[in-house]
Amino acid sequence: MKDTLIKTALVIPVHNRKETTLKCLRSLSRIDKTGLDVRIFIVDDGSTDGTSDAIRSEFPDAEIIKGDGTLHYAAGTNRGIEAALKWNPAHFVLMNDDAVFHEYFLQSLINTAKSNPRSVVGALLLLWDEPHKVFQVGLKWQTRRGGWQVPEDMTAFSVSREPFEVECIVGNCVLLPVEAVLECGLMDEKHFPHGWGDAQYTTKMRKMGWKLLVDPKSYVWCEPNTYPQPLHKLSVRDNFRILFANDKHPANLKRQFAARWYSAPTKFKALAAFAMYCVLLIVKIIGYGIKRFLHVAK
Repeated sequence: MKDTLIKTALVIPVHNRKETTLKCLRSLSRIDKTGLDVRIFIVDDGSTDGTSDAIRSEFPDAEIIKGDGTLHYAAGTNRGIEAALKWNPAHFVLMNDDAVFHEYFLQSLINTAKSNPRSVVGALLLLWDEPHKVFQVGLKWQTRRGGWQVPEDMTAFSVSREPFEVECIVGNCVLLPVEAVLECGLMDEKHFPHGWGDAQYTTKMRKMGWKLLVDPKSYVWCEPNTYPQPLHKLSVRDNFRILFANDKHPANLKRQFAARWYSAPTKFKALAAFAMYCVLLIVKIIGYGIKRFLHVAK
């Protein structure tokens, strides 16, 4: 009987968020697994808060892959995919641990993938503090605005009732057929060690002929993003350090360039968008500087 089940590997990189990770796994323990053989692969990247021990205690069937704290998102996800490949699954579902999942989210993802050959399928991401509001779905490339733009006005009530095609899918919850992974390889952990490897990964798949879909019936509620202090509130010295030296900071120009270079529709559009991003950044910083000066002058 087990041989007839669809083998589905859930891959989750984690680091020092024990309670968040346990909340995620408790949510996954309640999903509908009818017709599925689901196995969870946790990549614990050097957690020091007892995450692995807590998972072993409450979820002994989860497979834990240990990291040393240097993997971060892309490499952590890659190690999970590599471990899961040995199990020979039909599908991978890449996900973050700061999420809770609808009972039928996985069934819906798989049904959409079945109905749409050569498709990679993302869940409908919603905010858990504003459960109707769509989160990081439907990214569109706009060169004149500096690259990828996230729609801010989408809700669970305004999106299409049928799976809809998108240009990019982020990695909060996305189903990849094993054929897509074997054809396209792993995430680019060299150029995206600290983030954004998920967007580059799915846009690479799109360029290789895989359709990117969002399934509006696969509900996943995510923790809102937290952002570092904006540049205009920092000193000139801190701005230069972040922009040119600190490649772990999301505003670092090397990271911003790589994000566009490896995911833009064309290299020309990547260069043009990065140039526009720099112009807009300079205008914003100068504008805030003038506003601050005028405020002090009063």
